[in-house]
Amino acid sequence: MKSEGTVEKYYHYAFPMQTVLVTCNDKAGKTNIITLAWHTPISRRPPLYGISVAPKRHSYGLIRETKEFVVNFIPYALVEAAQFCGTHSGRSTEKLCQTGLTLLPSSKLSTPRIKEGHAHLECTLEQDIPLGDHQLLVGKVVAVSADEDAFKDELLRTDHIHPLYYIGDNAYTTLDRAKRKTF
Repeated sequence: MKSEGTVEKYYHYAFPMQTVLVTCNDKAGKTNIITLAWHTPISRRPPLYGISVAPKRHSYGLIRETKEFVVNFIPYALVEAAQFCGTHSGRSTEKLCQTGLTLLPSSKLSTPRIKEGHAHLECTLEQDIPLGDHQLLVGKVVAVSADEDAFKDELLRTDHIHPLYYIGDNAYTTLDRAKRKTF
């Protein structure tokens, strides 16, 4: 038997979704971090990646101002940092000091990467598309980096890396490493 769902929270039916930390800078070079579960590859050629951000978020203005951002893929071990960065505004909180995350220079952008992440997409802002109450920020991927032991044959090593997934209402999980099938 099926029960009636709620349209107001339709997106919960798409969860779990991998959680990322997106870094962005202001013009003075101060870094902010936003936690996102709404993100996606958009195109292979050219390499485009999209993040969905509400315009009221501090990071939205920073990305529009500097025209760049870094998508940092993170392990489950950073669940507390992800929750903190997703529930506190960079307008009034120094997220790096509060979370203990470490910044590394990016290879092509002034916006840094997060050292504790296992993979990073450096993106320049190509499009800012209004879609309802969010903006789809489309970035051109200009550089990619990853921990050497995080991937094998370009597949995430889930025996080694346990990615963070958001399941809704401030709840997180990771993959069950015991269940995997490769064809």
